[in-house]
Amino acid sequence: MLAVSVDFILITAFWINHSLLESGGWMLHFDMSWIPALGISFKLSLDGLSLLLLVLTFFLGILSVLCSWKEIRFKTGFYYFNLLWILAGITGVFLATDLFLFYFFWELMIIPMYFMINIWGSENKIYASYKFFLFTQLGGLLMLLSILGLYFIQEAKSGEYTFDYFKLIGAELAPSAALLLLLGFMIAFVVKLPIVPFHTWLPDAHGEAPTAGSLILAGLLLKTGAYGIIRFALPLFPQASATIAPYAMFAGVVGIIYGAVLSYSQTDVKRLIAYTSVSHMGFVIFGIFAFTHLALQGVVLQMITHGISTGALFLLAGMLKERLHTRDIENLGGIWAYVPKMGGVALLFAMASLGLPGLGNFVAEFLILLGAYEKYPVLTICASVGLIFSAAYSLRIVQKIFFQPEKEHSDLKDFSFREWVIMGSLSVSIIWIGVYPQTVIDIANPSMIHLKDGLEREASSARDKSIHISPLAKKKESLKK
Repeated sequence: MLAVSVDFILITAFWINHSLLESGGWMLHFDMSWIPALGISFKLSLDGLSLLLLVLTFFLGILSVLCSWKEIRFKTGFYYFNLLWILAGITGVFLATDLFLFYFFWELMIIPMYFMINIWGSENKIYASYKFFLFTQLGGLLMLLSILGLYFIQEAKSGEYTFDYFKLIGAELAPSAALLLLLGFMIAFVVKLPIVPFHTWLPDAHGEAPTAGSLILAGLLLKTGAYGIIRFALPLFPQASATIAPYAMFAGVVGIIYGAVLSYSQTDVKRLIAYTSVSHMGFVIFGIFAFTHLALQGVVLQMITHGISTGALFLLAGMLKERLHTRDIENLGGIWAYVPKMGGVALLFAMASLGLPGLGNFVAEFLILLGAYEKYPVLTICASVGLIFSAAYSLRIVQKIFFQPEKEHSDLKDFSFREWVIMGSLSVSIIWIGVYPQTVIDIANPSMIHLKDGLEREASSARDKSIHISPLAKKKESLKK
């Protein structure tokens, strides 16, 4: 608890006193040689996007410790070791700007999450942990192949072996090679995000993980996939990203609707909430590949607000399981009269999940849809249908658990002081972002502008090349004739 709290205080203090020292929104760089013979360095960099995600990481890290206080009864030392191990891996992912180091941290965070599900999970924990490990590990291996491919192509072009992110940006790649390398990265990222049809590990993992495991999965691990696309896939392969953009946005729309429909049909509270994550992450992939400034701002907000709101719902599910020893919503009816404070907080986060104005999720989804509409109006209209489905499943959560049918729960207790601290901090956060989202937008804005400008430059460069090449191609064609 002390270690995570110190990290949170330090990163928050830096946020309050930050200044953009370099172009592109970069605030800090740390570079130390690691394996120079292979061009590997221990390189960490911090910009506005990384800063926001680190604040979220340590904030949810503190809540993960608090929610585990009474839930974890055995092997507590090893449990908290794994918890800190996961947070260390996630922190490294959000900071690494050496591709080998990024892959190292990417794999580092998988192993402790496997242990957390496998040892402290529920009835089907063995199956869920294996499925989580296989899906994420296979995606990571494809990314490793793409990293090595980029590494050797760069050496052939420049004569230098390097994994340096800043040196690899702008590397000249044949369109076919760029597309293949991009797909290796993208599969790893969309498995972690996850996007349909790579999502099937998520409901099982959430359903069996302990409460803190679900909180970290929803609040942080899913965000590493979105972060990977924004930080690595788009800047390293801008033209190939533009090629797959319509398909990625279509996949996002499918995920939005599919996740919402599947969520409505669940009876297990944690699986229900897990499918809402599939739907919300559909908005993330949809907004990223819209390639507009507004949509990218919405994506950053969605990453933060989803971590808060869905994390809160998983915490509530854990609190109910601790009291009633069941996650079946058919056995949880009519408990508002016994736990009105819990019911009120659950209603708040259900409204956040459906995108009620005044709460953070509304601002995020509104910016994504508004930013995407100017380029893809039909897909945007289809994506907005997901908001109707989200209202249906969010209201179903509240109605089935807290209202009808009435059941006897005379020994049910409302929030303890510790639980009030957890849920109160999340409630204040989601309301603050909904009322004043500029807090988040301002800090990430330079990074998003830099990303959008870079994509536009590459697109303009590609058009210029095609214009210059076109007359030459016509001349060759006429000579052949």
